[in-house]
Amino acid sequence: MPSFLFYLFAAITLGFGLNVILARNPVTSALSLAVSFVGLAALFISLDAYFIGIIQILVYTGAVMVLFLFIIMLLDIQKEEAKRANTAAVIGGVVLAVVLTLQVAAVLGVFKEGAVTTEKRALSMEIASKREDVAQVKTIQKDLAAGTLPDAKLMGMTLFEQYGFHLQAIGLLLLVGTVGVVVLSKRESPNKPVV
Repeated sequence: MPSFLFYLFAAITLGFGLNVILARNPVTSALSLAVSFVGLAALFISLDAYFIGIIQILVYTGAVMVLFLFIIMLLDIQKEEAKRANTAAVIGGVVLAVVLTLQVAAVLGVFKEGAVTTEKRALSMEIASKREDVAQVKTIQKDLAAGTLPDAKLMGMTLFEQYGFHLQAIGLLLLVGTVGVVVLSKRESPNKPVV
């Protein structure tokens, strides 16, 4: 990828990510988040991580943003826009951002494996064919015999065999959160007469 495209997509990702925080309108924030996800997907694709880039667009920009917009539409937007910024929340957010930045810097300082480029760390055919779980799946064996590396199939096997419970737990948490938002947004105010 030419460097100017990298800087363009990085600027789109960071600029719209900043707009997510600074925009007063929740719908504007959600749509800015969607554009930021698309810029991030372009950066993944530029690193030859095609599967993660496409999943970034399909899952996050598609499904999660529809969920966010659905929840936002349940809110009273005029009431949300009229609120003033909470000083304690802003200070807490800045402190949390500084702590997170220091933590990432500390981890990157001792993580020597991060200096290895993706070309040197590519998953080789030999490593993929020696995996015990791969020998049981005929489609993966067929891909390996044809000389192609089935990234999506290998990643899917890893996700659903090693982290199946974790995926189910995250799905349940998202469902509970969505139901909770709907219940809280539909709660009747004490002054409103019951019809």
